[in-house]
Amino acid sequence: MINLFKVKEKQKEAAKNAGSKPPIKERTPSELRVHRDISELTLPPICTIEFPNGKDDLMNFEVTIKPDEGYYHEGTFPFTFQIPYLYPHDAPKVKCKVKVYHPNIDNEGNVCLNILREDWKPVLNINSVIYGLVHLFTEPNHEDPLNHEAANELRDYPESFESTVRMTMYGGHEHDVYYDRVL
Repeated sequence: MINLFKVKEKQKEAAKNAGSKPPIKERTPSELRVHRDISELTLPPICTIEFPNGKDDLMNFEVTIKPDEGYYHEGTFPFTFQIPYLYPHDAPKVKCKVKVYHPNIDNEGNVCLNILREDWKPVLNINSVIYGLVHLFTEPNHEDPLNHEAANELRDYPESFESTVRMTMYGGHEHDVYYDRVL
């Protein structure tokens, strides 16, 4: 905590000494933590990160996952991350930007990942969430679904599930829902 106070003191001093220069924006504790999390990221090769609002807005960014194995291999799945003001005490808000036939992602893009809900702890970080998302694409979980039709098909008919996933990844439809082309 002492380092946080030293950083704020240095920012205030620099703002006073800047004269006619614009004052330095003070960073919140959540912004400082996000900065650290992002600087320590170890993304797997199948992931990329982008900052659509520029590097000055670390609280909103996008992560794209391109699985190289499993049911969803060769697909492109972008996710938005919104970091709440009380991060790391509150989990990031993560949404899938495309409609995908997946047991753990609903048609509105909500993601069922335990560390984004009841198992979130402040010791977890953005890296943990990204690896959790990657795991959902390599090992979809039919036991804790948001899309019950997909979960039932995965559990009862895995071969049929695989063909449904492939068809919907090309922009097909299933159960009167049209899915985005991700291939």
